[in-house]
Amino acid sequence: MRVGIVSPYSLSLPGGVQGQVLGLARALRAAGHDARVLGPCDGPPPDVGVTPLGGSVPTSANGSVAPIAPDVSTQLRTISALRDEAFDVVHLHEPLCPGPTQTALLFKTAPLVGTFHAAGTELPYRWFGPVVRRAARRLDVRCAVSEEARQTALGALGGEYEVVPNAVDVGAFAEATPWPTDGCPTVVFVGRHEQRKGLAVLLEAFGLLSGEVRLWVIGEGPETERLRARHPDPRVEWLGRVGDAELASRLAGADLFCAPSLGGESFGIVLLEAMAAGTAVVASDIGGYAKVARNGRDALLAPPGDAAAFAAAIGGLLADGPRREQLVAAGSDRVSDFSMDAMAATYIGLYRRAVATHAAPGSRPR
Repeated sequence: MRVGIVSPYSLSLPGGVQGQVLGLARALRAAGHDARVLGPCDGPPPDVGVTPLGGSVPTSANGSVAPIAPDVSTQLRTISALRDEAFDVVHLHEPLCPGPTQTALLFKTAPLVGTFHAAGTELPYRWFGPVVRRAARRLDVRCAVSEEARQTALGALGGEYEVVPNAVDVGAFAEATPWPTDGCPTVVFVGRHEQRKGLAVLLEAFGLLSGEVRLWVIGEGPETERLRARHPDPRVEWLGRVGDAELASRLAGADLFCAPSLGGESFGIVLLEAMAAGTAVVASDIGGYAKVARNGRDALLAPPGDAAAFAAAIGGLLADGPRREQLVAAGSDRVSDFSMDAMAATYIGLYRRAVATHAAPGSRPR
């Protein structure tokens, strides 16, 4: 099957959706399918089989900043690429996001599968309710990455959705060489430095910990300089952006991974990456995370925004090696349910359904 996968976000910048798009394409190719990714790029294409459609513009969305490409030239490239490639099926991630995915939806050239990632924000949909509902009808199959994402899309757009959880390249993290820590207990944070990711909460919690302990902070964002100035703790190492290999190595080397997000997370893919790397997890007790990590079994979950609770969870686990090992073993079992190969197999079935639906009499969108 010839599959086109369209990303609304810049593929050369780190992000959960981009990681899913590129990982799915690799898994599909490994399964014998011809998969190509279309999306904005702000540098060289990050992988084989990528068609760059132009640069992106940082845009505020859902408490974050999304690198989207709504300019006319990108839309013209999208239309041209879709016509030239003649895909059997086109898979749109965040199909209503302004840019390539929305254009691919409106200028439909093949059966369409749409995956909705966002959770907890319906406002843009409500602004253009009738318009986006009509556009969404052009999808032959609708998917959501979690129950929270399904509820968000359902409330705004109606329709029926298959829940297909995000996935992780388990081998890439499980086989990573642990980054050396010289025996110093080490906690790692990965994410964009913005309010909803909760880095300020983790830094406050870290300040409550005494003794020899290190925090690796991976990523950057609009709050980086303010947080560095407010928390000048020499035990905190600000690493900025790192490559995929170093990310996996840092996760494997750390004693704990901490995800203190305040909300707005539809799925905890970074939790799964840490589990695959063999690292114990402490995270916020929010819907998107709780569906991935079961509290007390696969991870410890703390109330979002509660620095004291995070400090207690982190300090307790750093002092309790056997308990960390229990969480690591459970996390390793848990992540096996979320492999890229399993997700690709699920989507292949949905692609075939989309093709059949598209070919059925009366299937033309209204």
